[in-house]
Amino acid sequence: MTTSPIEPGLLLVSSPALSDGVFDQAVVFVLDADASGALGVRLDRLSGFDLETALPGWAALASFPAVLFDGGPVSPEGAICLAAPLNDGEEPPGWRPLYGGIGLLHLDTPLEIAAGAYRDLRVFAGYAGWGPGQLDAELDRGLWHAVSTRYSDVFDPDPSTLWRRVLRRQGGALSLLAGWTATPELN
Repeated sequence: MTTSPIEPGLLLVSSPALSDGVFDQAVVFVLDADASGALGVRLDRLSGFDLETALPGWAALASFPAVLFDGGPVSPEGAICLAAPLNDGEEPPGWRPLYGGIGLLHLDTPLEIAAGAYRDLRVFAGYAGWGPGQLDAELDRGLWHAVSTRYSDVFDPDPSTLWRRVLRRQGGALSLLAGWTATPELN
């Protein structure tokens, strides 16, 4: 059974101690968490693959930057779409609410139905996943910090600076990590 306070809608912000080459300075939006594990998408890394090539027509609907994001190392050939309906309280076809007006949009939804129905939309290749107890162990080791999410985090137009900005707004010791650098003498 999961003992951590992790639940859908939280952000996981990696600690500088997490330097595995995959989640260095990562911000992950939690999509699901229960006794069987947790999963989320990384909000701050572009994939390097063209969204229009991968999913024709979806780039025109995506929020800036309209690119394919690298959601994480699990199933990178699959895609997850987060979207927020244009009108609050509305549940367009193919969309399932998740947290704070943000939900999952099924990418089999016809483009003509999705067009004009969402104020923000972002597509991720792959996801981050943890097995039972794995994320709890990583939290206990201080590799992740669980913090609240703002709507703007999920659809941030400048994802390369998101890690530092999320940490800075936490205040206290966490905000000090925002100035962290890999060169110890500069810390």
